Amino acid sequence: MSEDPTPQTAPAAASAPTRKYVENKPPRGVYVRVFIYVVATHALLAFMSLLFLIAKNR
Repeated sequence: MSEDPTPQTAPAAASAPTRKYVENKPPRGVYVRVFIYVVATHALLAFMSLLFLIAKNR
């Protein structure tokens, strides 16, 4: 059995759980969603302002 070419990985596997996962980037598509929400709220505000202006001038 001393001629086994596969390396022993037991010590490396034991040290793997000590690694801490750190998320550096926000989830995929979060910038697109924020942009859509901002544009949608501005469009809604503009529409409501237009309605108020039309109602005020009548």
